[in-house]
Amino acid sequence: MERSQERDGGEGVAGREPDGAGLRLRREIGLWSAVSLIAGCMIGSGIFMSPQGVLVYVGSPGASLVVWAVCGLLAMMGALCYAELGALVPKSGGEYAYILQIFGSLPAFLVIYTFVLLVRPAAIAAVSLSFAEYAVAPFYPGCSSMPQAVLKAVAAICILLLTLVNCWSSRLATMLMNVCTVAKVFSLLVIVGGGAVVLGQGRGYTEAFLFAFHNTTQQAGRIGMAFYQGLWSFDGWNNVNYVLEELKNPKQNLVWALMIAIPLVTSLYLLVNISYLLVLSPNELLSSDAMAVSWGNQVLGDWAWLVPLAVTLSTLGSTNGTFFGGSRVCYVAAREGHMPQLLSMVHVHRLTPTPALMFTAAVALVLVIPGNFSTIVNFLSFLGWITYGTTISCLLYLRMKKKNLPRPYKVPTVIPVIMLLASLYLVLAPIIDHPQIEFLYIFLFLLSGIPVYFLLVHFQCQPKWLQMATMYLQLLLEVAPAIKNVD
Repeated sequence: MERSQERDGGEGVAGREPDGAGLRLRREIGLWSAVSLIAGCMIGSGIFMSPQGVLVYVGSPGASLVVWAVCGLLAMMGALCYAELGALVPKSGGEYAYILQIFGSLPAFLVIYTFVLLVRPAAIAAVSLSFAEYAVAPFYPGCSSMPQAVLKAVAAICILLLTLVNCWSSRLATMLMNVCTVAKVFSLLVIVGGGAVVLGQGRGYTEAFLFAFHNTTQQAGRIGMAFYQGLWSFDGWNNVNYVLEELKNPKQNLVWALMIAIPLVTSLYLLVNISYLLVLSPNELLSSDAMAVSWGNQVLGDWAWLVPLAVTLSTLGSTNGTFFGGSRVCYVAAREGHMPQLLSMVHVHRLTPTPALMFTAAVALVLVIPGNFSTIVNFLSFLGWITYGTTISCLLYLRMKKKNLPRPYKVPTVIPVIMLLASLYLVLAPIIDHPQIEFLYIFLFLLSGIPVYFLLVHFQCQPKWLQMATMYLQLLLEVAPAIKNVD
């Protein structure tokens, strides 16, 4: 099959390398698209749904604001550590690429095994279910519980539409992210402004700030679960690392995108939480599963419908960003031999990782069926911080073993140390303080990856039917092997 060999000035290749190694993804993500990708993934359903969870676990308004601020600080420190790793290992794939390069094949496979089969598809399923809940709500006015079949059908349609968009064009997917990000930032500014108006009129519940730390919990496990709820709203701070090979001028734009997006989102989250505390009574704060909707009913009156619309756009953009980054990790893992070869291929005309996108969508659709939002949040956070801690330890390992390695960007050593300690706390505290059988299931799932690794990767036991299926699907999907974008 003939393929174009033209170059585009070093910013990406729209075809084949001279040695015939294969296709590569275009570098189409500029600085502001990277900012949009980070902010768009972070601002999803969490800030509209998680504040109640943080407040319930931690026990007081003041402590809940401290949790949100510390979550933002952790996201910023983690992102700076990832920026240094991204400069040292300039590949897409995020945690998987760094662990593979530094700790080797088996640990990297266990990361990708949980990421591709559980973590990323489950995140897509969770946020698409949130999208469905808000999208369907206007059609069931006054109904406290909507039909589960309808919710899951709408969530499935959301996933399928985003699959089509991402398969069609990476540029179209980034445009959708940009539009949704503008809409969701605007909606958060409306909530902040509404809180300021209520305060100015002297109608706010200022008692929450007079006794801000009354009833604060002292239990380490409950504090850990509060952080799980808050950190879910910051999930996505590392998404640009998953698509590093598609980022223009990555050594500069990666750091700038993180420095712009994460402080912006953290500031918005703190101000939005203050607005919730001012507008809603203590009983409403503790009983509302969707604080933003309760806030809209109190402040916006006849315009309260704007809040569900804003949340719908927010969750759509977040699902799209999660989808975009998750499929790239699947694609990179297949390119390294840790997933079926078909998933490492890109469409010969559209230059999108079509097989990886379709595989991620298929797993997410399966997980939508039994999906429950709050359960997914807690256990995805648990798995996520195991992976983050392992990745941060890669950076500390390089600091000790490869001190003279040239580093285009370097963070103070104290930052990865703090991040590693925070990861250990967030993983161990809930297990010690409030052990649950689900944590055992997660560890068993991780351990099940070891025999899979030796069977499929180490010994390369690949049945003939899989090779035949790969060949036929390659022809059917019009895809071909890809090479790495490395500057």
